[in-house]
Amino acid sequence: MKKLFTIGLFLILIGIIFQKKNDIMTVINTYFFPENNIVTLDNKNEYYRDYNFDYVKNTTVFSPTNFQDVLNIYYTVINSGVKNFTFYCSSKYSDCLKDIEYLANDQDKLSDINNFVHPFNSFSHIETEYDSLGKIVLNIKKTYSDDEINLINSKIDELLPTLVTSDDMIQNIRNIHDFIINNTTYDSLRSDQNIFTYKSDLAYGPLFEGYGICGGYTDLMELFLERLGIKSYKVSSNNHVWNVVYLNDKWYHLDLTWDDPISNDGNNYLEHNYFLIDTNQLLNLDVTEHDFNKNVYKELKEAY
Repeated sequence: MKKLFTIGLFLILIGIIFQKKNDIMTVINTYFFPENNIVTLDNKNEYYRDYNFDYVKNTTVFSPTNFQDVLNIYYTVINSGVKNFTFYCSSKYSDCLKDIEYLANDQDKLSDINNFVHPFNSFSHIETEYDSLGKIVLNIKKTYSDDEINLINSKIDELLPTLVTSDDMIQNIRNIHDFIINNTTYDSLRSDQNIFTYKSDLAYGPLFEGYGICGGYTDLMELFLERLGIKSYKVSSNNHVWNVVYLNDKWYHLDLTWDDPISNDGNNYLEHNYFLIDTNQLLNLDVTEHDFNKNVYKELKEAY
């Protein structure tokens, strides 16, 4: 009887090991053979930005040992354009899962990371799955569909020769700035009453429907800046988003939404108050809607 019990217990143990073999192998690889657990990211798409920022940087290390590594991994994955990615915590990083959980539930930090990537690689939703063994899986839903990307790219191809007409890059940016504003009406129904008639939060809205809110103005400008080969990203405050541009070794703010004011007399106005201004000028004009996190958008502290 004792022998039968031992055999039965052994068979149960074998069954448990078989069911949990993937988890067991993950533990073995992670903690005993880390060289077998090397993760790489080779399939970057054409919208990948190969330059870095002060807050987040592209990385080739996908086994984080601190929170900055985690931020860099999220940025690199989103920046690459992939829709799914798996990486693993390092055994040397005791707070890894706690930090992963914190970031996964911090929408502000995730949105900040999103602002540094090309609009076509940005996400509308990102889901983080993780287990107690330190395996993390990122699932990314893109902001723009393939059809929208193709339509937008074709339209920009058509417009560029009429807007980029000078050897002076500032003049070309002004041409694009003015074109977007002259052909876009601010979507007050969406911003004030949550009435969703247009894709005004995307570049598609200003480009094809003639309506935009700050997200639409900013994304469309960002796409043109990319075509001009200008380093840039988006900056957001609690209720607003705009562009910043790197020119002549300095960062400048560019806010098309606020240069397209809503008037009381019903007329359309084109302004240049927020056209390529430094941080001091920006905050002298408005500090409430442009109160951005200077610990995230660190390049913009230089003007202080």
